[in-house]
Amino acid sequence: MMGRRAKFNTMLSHDPTYLGTVEGVAGSELRVQQAPSVASGVSLIHGHSYRVGQVGSFVRVPQGYVDLYGVISAVGADAVPETLSGDVASGRWLRVELVGESLGGSFERGISQYPNVGDAVHIAIEGDLAALYGVPGEGHLIIGNLSSAESIPARVGLNELVTRHAAILGSTGSGKSTTVSSILWAIAAQVHGISSYASARILMLDVHGEYSAALAAIAEVYSVEPREGQHELCIPYWALDSADLLPFLAGALNDNQEQAFLDKILALKTKSHETQAFAGVEAESITVDTPIPFSLRRLWYELIHTELATFEGDQRDQIAIVSDGVAEELEAPVFRPHGMGAAGPFLNPNALGIRRQLNLLRSRLKDSRYGFLLSPGPWTPDLDGITSEDLDALLRGWLGSPKPITILDLSGVPSAVLERLIGSILRIVYEALYWSREKTEGGQTRPLLVVMEEAHRYVSKESNSTAADMARRIAKEGRKYGVGALLVSQRPSEIDETVLSQCGTLFAMRLTNPHDRARVQGTLPDGLGSLLDSLPILRTGEAIVTGESARLPMRCRISLPSLNHRPNSSDPDVTAGWTVGRREEGYERVVASWRGQSPLAVAVPTDIERIAVDDEPHED
Repeated sequence: MMGRRAKFNTMLSHDPTYLGTVEGVAGSELRVQQAPSVASGVSLIHGHSYRVGQVGSFVRVPQGYVDLYGVISAVGADAVPETLSGDVASGRWLRVELVGESLGGSFERGISQYPNVGDAVHIAIEGDLAALYGVPGEGHLIIGNLSSAESIPARVGLNELVTRHAAILGSTGSGKSTTVSSILWAIAAQVHGISSYASARILMLDVHGEYSAALAAIAEVYSVEPREGQHELCIPYWALDSADLLPFLAGALNDNQEQAFLDKILALKTKSHETQAFAGVEAESITVDTPIPFSLRRLWYELIHTELATFEGDQRDQIAIVSDGVAEELEAPVFRPHGMGAAGPFLNPNALGIRRQLNLLRSRLKDSRYGFLLSPGPWTPDLDGITSEDLDALLRGWLGSPKPITILDLSGVPSAVLERLIGSILRIVYEALYWSREKTEGGQTRPLLVVMEEAHRYVSKESNSTAADMARRIAKEGRKYGVGALLVSQRPSEIDETVLSQCGTLFAMRLTNPHDRARVQGTLPDGLGSLLDSLPILRTGEAIVTGESARLPMRCRISLPSLNHRPNSSDPDVTAGWTVGRREEGYERVVASWRGQSPLAVAVPTDIERIAVDDEPHED
């Protein structure tokens, strides 16, 4: 028997794919002894190079008409069976996790039979990997190539990527931004001038303004400080939830004070509807959170009028007003000052003591930094709540753009309001698609992918903000209504566990922090958690992709977009910057940008008169 097995192994050793034999089977785990004739490293088979006996490489175990496939999860001492642990020199060992089987060229997850001790194990070559990862037909994106066989494209399923959510996680400099750009370009790629996904709908929350130039050809860009070819970002305050809006406008409020604001807002929204008769709205169904325009200046004016008013007369019912003020100019009315004792004028007994909060509201309205929110262009209501544009124009720009991607560049948004603003954006988008789920513009017919850059900043596990609440809601319920999320973060340990656990696909890039790796460690299926041990040594732009959209866990190199399609996230070139000769510098420009809160501000405006050039030939 031993002689026949030795002869069999000698025959197999002439097969260039032969790797070794099965020496132990425990559940889905195999212990494989590598043949002495097989050298570790890179092997050239049929003109292609393959990495032999390395963690993450695939192997094939023939079982008659069925081929079993597995992934090498450990090499060397960790893979030695316990019975031989004292004799490591008895051979080179591999630990393999079985992941699926192929019958007639059709691969399927899971296995219907187990191998036996002594069965041959082979390197999975190009034809095998093509069967594993080759997915014919539409609905799949090519994002790069397998690290173990660079001739095999790495594919992910688009349906699962969007509807089951995804996360791209990696330390600074690991290639996250480039990976995002590469995936979005793969979705919007055109063949012969025609996009495969002409009706794609992607909304990106770009916190640092990295993607505007990289995706300009396939994206509409909305920015607080728009450049040429970009649109002004406006977010109507009256479409926000009152729980988000009031703390920003008025600061801390007790219950009575908050109710005074809410009652006045409701009254103004009701009056606005009476004037304009908004479609689909019943007067009795209006709430303080119904997205109906109203004037903040009128809100301030009517409340400050109540706070400042004094009365005179025997019944104290004659208002002692000196001048009416101007609501539009935030000019308060003037009243005769109250007198002492019974002389009058008398203070208003209905005043609630909210002058401090109203002063804060007035200062917010006068602060140009918040103009995109409190004076939102054509969505700014007049004193009667009438606007030039309604929400349909806003949603048409964000969700109905002729280009597949809409970028909301939030780099110019003050940090004090950024988290609240992101929550409001998510609420506006989600509520719009939730309530339009029966219409062709809704997410069921035309799904939306929301890309959340720097997700750990506003989806942290301790946060109770609207941004975190909306991210949790999208993660748990978005699939039903056609709203998917793509989270991008360098600190997965800080992301809310509920949100991260709902991400069906993970792109795990280089992670050096042990807490971040531990958070990702438990996400790999099929007992392949040891694959993530290689996270600290992944190359820039390399990722381990696992989950719903990946047919099998794979280590792949993400394709790089062309230079002009890469995000503006590269590190400064210190050598180039420090070796160039010193030039004249003007720090007045630095101060101008600082004071103006704009990187485009100039210290000395220049007016250049442009004269058309007459290039017609003239006779002498």
